[in-house]
Amino acid sequence: MSNNEKSNDTQWPLWEVFTQPRDGKPHEHAGSLHAPDAEMALENARDVYSRRKEAISIWVVPSDQITASSPEDSGPFFDPADDKPYRHPQFYSVPRAAKRRS
Repeated sequence: MSNNEKSNDTQWPLWEVFTQPRDGKPHEHAGSLHAPDAEMALENARDVYSRRKEAISIWVVPSDQITASSPEDSGPFFDPADDKPYRHPQFYSVPRAAKRRS
């Protein structure tokens, strides 16, 4: 076992922190932190990422539980959507009656 592996074994799990701003916009990634459990991660996230009361909601997610697409796979992964323009809102016209209601 190398020195790097030994030092990683002593660290608490890594958590990703998402905060929702006071204006009600969707949660955004705020950063990461190490904590032994979810409760401590939430408390630490509050102290680090919302100490000036910028957030009204905080999510913490274990980093090892996040699955994401890879930038190298962006072409093949997203290609199936290229031939389906009807999935985009600009493909449809809005009836005049619906426009008047808003």
